[in-house]
Amino acid sequence: MTAQLSTVGPGAVDRPGPDAVDHVCPVPHAPGAVSAVRRRVRDVLGEWGLPSDAVMDALVVVSELLTNALVHALPPATLRLSRVRVDGRGALRVEVTDAGPVLAGDGWGAPDPDEHGRGTDIVTALAARCGVRVGAEGITRWADVPAGPVWPRCS
Repeated sequence: MTAQLSTVGPGAVDRPGPDAVDHVCPVPHAPGAVSAVRRRVRDVLGEWGLPSDAVMDALVVVSELLTNALVHALPPATLRLSRVRVDGRGALRVEVTDAGPVLAGDGWGAPDPDEHGRGTDIVTALAARCGVRVGAEGITRWADVPAGPVWPRCS
């Protein structure tokens, strides 16, 4: 399943209900942050009972979205995981919010196209749907990773 990437305004993306169980994790703007957050996410998803194949897909999506925020955006970055439904099936919403793109002349060089630029393709290949939302809190890139026909405790 390949998702279409959409850019939407705030509120256009369905949000988890008030009874949704979220996990929010601030992401340090530092080397090693992605691997540390991946370990934490693996533990949380294990506690939530996400099927193992969906955990692997989710970890790839988390890595891609976090790396994008740390390499191409200003801090702070925050990861949010939520249980949602997509077309009546359980899914994991992965959201990474950052303070926006790094501005030109900030000392960051242009990324090497041989090593960068495939993250969006990877995320859209693994997600049921994904997109970008711009709001007062910053820019949020999100993806809904399918979790199977039934995922316990999914709101």
